[in-house]
Amino acid sequence: TQVAAATEEDIYRALDLDWIPPELRENCGEIEAAAQHALPRLIEEKDIRGDVHMHTVATDGKSTILEMAEAGLAHGYEYIAITDHSKNLAMTFGLDDERALEHVRNIRAVDAKMAGKIRVFAGIEVDILGDGALDLSDEVLAQMDIVIASVHSLFSQPREEMTARILRAIENPYVRILGHPTGRKLLSRDAYELDLPAILKRAAELGVAVEHNADPNRLDLCDRDLRMAKENGCRIIINTDAHHVSALEKMRYGIRQLRRAWLTPHDVLNTRNAKDFLAALRPRP
Repeated sequence: TQVAAATEEDIYRALDLDWIPPELRENCGEIEAAAQHALPRLIEEKDIRGDVHMHTVATDGKSTILEMAEAGLAHGYEYIAITDHSKNLAMTFGLDDERALEHVRNIRAVDAKMAGKIRVFAGIEVDILGDGALDLSDEVLAQMDIVIASVHSLFSQPREEMTARILRAIENPYVRILGHPTGRKLLSRDAYELDLPAILKRAAELGVAVEHNADPNRLDLCDRDLRMAKENGCRIIINTDAHHVSALEKMRYGIRQLRRAWLTPHDVLNTRNAKDFLAALRPRP
């Protein structure tokens, strides 16, 4: 007697199981959860309300602030953040203190021009230097809505040194997000050596959010790391690291990784509206 055949849902139902999303089918407890009708409602791309890591022609991007804002609006977002590079990345024409302040003024002008249709937050992706210091002064970082701290150099530092470097960086009270925390680039560069559990634990204590970078060249943090981040109580953000308006479409690649990690909309900060998103970040001094 045929009991199920037309759809996957029919087959699961015949086994008295909830349908298991494909991303969860790794024998990590999903069958038991399906039997208990306890599977989470996984995050979807439509849940994302803002992208807060993107670059413009001010450094190594290919689109202007206004073009990025209009693209975010067309994408249905309520907010974006412009977070160009700091000066340590000389090949990207990174911003020094003076140019960074001018850039903030330019971002604020575009935010005003959008007249509430979409919020445009002023930010920076500031380099974490070799000793854990940041590449811009605190006085400049204080002008930013969003400060992402990232490693872009000295990838071969020993594990203890790299770990101490990142831990020192996130102690800076203006850092609100740790960007692409392991630095890997798929098929071209392995993650640098670091004590990721120690970093996630401290980030959770400080309220520093950790980024899942949806760029398909990165996808960092990976699904295992994301599960660890959630277990440690970390705040999690997903961004595209867009360098052109077309790159906003890459969000879907990152969403798949979040789903593999069993993450729900509640687990990811930028599923919140603009006001609640800012309130969920580490408070600024």
